[in-house]
Order: sequence, then structure tokens, then C-alpha cells
Amino acid sequence: MSRPDRERLGDIQAACDAITSYMVRADVDEDIVFDAIRARLIEIGEAVKDIDPDLLAAEPTIPWAEISRMRDQLAHRYFDTAHSIVRATAVNDVPPLAAAVTRLCERLLSD
Repeated sequence: MSRPDRERLGDIQAACDAITSYMVRADVDEDIVFDAIRARLIEIGEAVKDIDPDLLAAEPTIPWAEISRMRDQLAHRYFDTAHSIVRATAVNDVPPLAAAVTRLCERLLSD
């Protein structure tokens, strides 16, 4: 049985919060931090794949399809993942994603 969109959005928010926490504690170039962020990005991509596309369309500035594709890249081609890509994603893409997820959750609550 599939989990509701609200729970999937919660998964994404939790992963975004964890990534932010990891970045405060240590540098992404440390292997354990890199691995932790990579795992959380995989979780985000997996959750995105199971959310109703009509709901995601309410946040058109977020590249939802790219998030799903990044999950596939991280999960299946882990040996090809550059630290710079993970770092750039964590620094530049996770904060706006977290904000969009918050708005989507508020939208679900108001419906």
C-alpha cells in the first residue's frame, strides 16, 4: 500500500533537515558526511517518485523530474558521483526544495 503524499512530503522535509544538519557539523568532503548526504538525496528522489504529479505541479520552479533522475544516478552509479555535485545540490538546491515542501504541506492541510 502506498503512503499518502503528506507522509512522502514529510520524508523529504526530514531528509532536507538532516542534510542541513550534516552541513553544519562537518564539511561535505568528509567521506561520512558525503555518504550521509548522498543517502538522504536518494531518499528524497524516491519520495518524489511516489507523490502525485498534480500536487508537485503546484511548485513548478522545483525540477521534480531531475530530482528523480538524480536519485537513480546516486543509487545505481554511486562510483561516478562527484563530491562537487553532492555539495552543490546540498548547498544550492536543498533549501528551496525544503521551502517548496513546506508550502505543499500547507496546501494539503488547507484542502
